[in-house]
Amino acid sequence: MKATTKYTLSLLFVASSFYGTAQLPSSGQTTVLDGVYQQTHVPTKRVVSYTHLREADVIWSKRIWRIIDTRERNNFPLYYPEDPISDRMSLFDVIKYAVFEEGSLTVYEDDMFYKPLLPPNGNRQDPAYIELLKGKFGFEQIIDSIDNTTGLQATDFDGNPITIKKVVNYTSTDIIEWRIKEDWFFDKQKSVMDVRIIAIAPVVNLMREGQSFGPYPLFWLYFPESRYVFQNFFVYNPQNDAMRMSFDDLFWKRKFTSYVYKESNVYDRVVSQEALEGIEQQLISERIKEEIFKIEHDLWHY
Repeated sequence: MKATTKYTLSLLFVASSFYGTAQLPSSGQTTVLDGVYQQTHVPTKRVVSYTHLREADVIWSKRIWRIIDTRERNNFPLYYPEDPISDRMSLFDVIKYAVFEEGSLTVYEDDMFYKPLLPPNGNRQDPAYIELLKGKFGFEQIIDSIDNTTGLQATDFDGNPITIKKVVNYTSTDIIEWRIKEDWFFDKQKSVMDVRIIAIAPVVNLMREGQSFGPYPLFWLYFPESRYVFQNFFVYNPQNDAMRMSFDDLFWKRKFTSYVYKESNVYDRVVSQEALEGIEQQLISERIKEEIFKIEHDLWHY
């Protein structure tokens, strides 16, 4: 009887220890296992390193910029869920978590990485630095202060109108597209055409005083650094919940649809200032992709 009781207590202790530590990447602290087993593959996955590449092995390269439209069905895993749930977050929420909670990502003003947003004193918890970061993840909205009693514009003692400035945070629903900068190159050592993403940026529809100014990239991230964050967060798999990939896998396997809006050129211009939208933009994008495809095949004849 005592042996049976001791065995039962041991099982209860093991079970309580297991459930007390079970948690998923985006769920925070929890004492309940949401599922039939603990999902540890993606949360503990390591980055697959790029193969070593020498300058002498690259006999051709081309830099292009792409737009990933979040309205396209194939790109929904980057957009949804709108609010974090127990096992998944949108890509924008993953980035916010890494920037504000972990401090593991550096935000840049441009895609050339000339202007990083870094705390001047090296302290990432500096309130001034936090406010600077929040400015990149939100916008300042001016709200007129109306007197609730009279319904008129409130004024100060000198009769000047009073306005209130409020910082409104962007959410995942505000991200209309993602922009990526990538390098295509032919590696003669392996005899393959390869691609590596260099930078990524979330894009919103910029609004100022009720007026739309069109798509605007909030900031840029160095993608090789971001991979260490993207690797540990789930991406939805519509075919099988047990075989989910990470955001790093999604970009590695090119599980997204996009079109080219810029290629390296002497003017440093987009493909066409007049063809940023519509069928002409798509035709230009397809032409650039076709040129890369032909170069890959033509190089075998040299």
